Formats: sequence, C-alpha cells, structure tokens
Amino acid sequence: MILERHSECRVQKLNIGAEQAPLIVIDNFIENAEALVLAAKSKAFVVTNRFFPGIRAKAPLQYQHFLLAELKDTLVEHFNLPEGKMSFSMCHYSLVTTPAEKLAMIQRIPHIDSTEANGLATVHYLFKGSLGGTAFYRHRKTGFEYIDESRQLDYFRSLEDENDGPNMPGSEYINGDTPLFERIAAQEGVFNRMLIYRRNSLHSGSIDANFQPDPNPLTGRLSINSFIDLKS
Repeated sequence: MILERHSECRVQKLNIGAEQAPLIVIDNFIENAEALVLAAKSKAFVVTNRFFPGIRAKAPLQYQHFLLAELKDTLVEHFNLPEGKMSFSMCHYSLVTTPAEKLAMIQRIPHIDSTEANGLATVHYLFKGSLGGTAFYRHRKTGFEYIDESRQLDYFRSLEDENDGPNMPGSEYINGDTPLFERIAAQEGVFNRMLIYRRNSLHSGSIDANFQPDPNPLTGRLSINSFIDLKS
C-alpha cells in the first residue's frame, strides 16, 4: 500500500479548555483514504481489552512510517516535546461495536490513556455518516482537564467517592455535559480527519443515543487509533 499526503491536507493547531491542552486537527490527511478502509475488510478484528468498547485489528505498518514521516516536526513543535525517538506502542483499526446497555462503568465516562506527559494519541476517522467524533472534558469536582502522575491519586479517589452517588451515568455513551463532567471541546468525526492529543487529556468518543453498532469495517464506526511514545 502506497500512502501519500492529500493535496488538500489542512492542519489546525489548537489549544483547548482552561488548561490549554494542545490538540491538532488534520482534515484530508491521506490521499485515497478509501484504500485503508478496504484493507480493513480483510483483517481479523478481536476484543483487545476491557476499556475500548469494541473490536480491533492491527493497522498496516507503513501507516506508522507515513504518519511519523509527515508529522514528526509538527508534533515536536505543538506538543513542546523534547528531543527523542518516536515509536508506536499501539496502531490499530478500531470498530465501536458495544451496545450502550452493555457498557462497563469505565466506558461511560471520559478516560485517559496514560499519565505520561509526552505520550500522544491519534484517531483517524475512516467512516462516513453521522457516527460521532471525539470530545474532551473537565472533571467538575477537581477541575482537572488532564491527569498526570501528580494528579492521579486525587482524581481516582474523587471518582471512587462518586461511584455510588446519584450522579453516576446510566447505561449510555457520554455525549456532552453531565453532572460529573463538563465538555470543553469537541470535534466531529469526518472522513479522513485525524485528531492528535496528549494521552493524559480526559476524552471520550462522542456517540449519541441512536448509535447502532456495526462490525462491518465498510459501514461501521471505523478509525485507526495510535499511541505514540517518545524515547530519550
């Protein structure tokens, strides 16, 4: 598979929330992104962990090489990263397939992927239609918009205190403000759009109550999700 940057690629460098976390939004990222969708059709998707509400399969290795070749300088600049080698700890096709009534509690609230300040996450939307994007949140009780090592004890203790309270979410995907979390930013899921953000930012997929899970990569809520790590 040959991957090339789209001739109309557009990069936005944003800062979100009161804590001004960096976010990159790239529209029209890859030329012929439909080829990535077709490649997903032949993949064996499986459940990989208890956190992601769906199934995953490894993305093409050349996708990783392309992403770093095209974006490394932009990532270093906007996320103020120190010098070091970038590598992927995850790069998977992802399909959201869990019905709302079967979500675990941890899947009903915003999450972080790591407390590491220099760890980045990407989501590259490969679906067409109104299947939801990604949103970023502030935890109301603590005021935290990101959770690093200095905050994690206070944050998770606070969540434990709220576990049995009247404001805990029902069996549904979070999709906006709740009594426990305030949405501070959101990006729509647009075909061939990529988001890049720090993994310690509180975030969640935006999926509404009418969402119908679909395990078909050609018609379901398909994306490529990556974790990028920096090694000194």
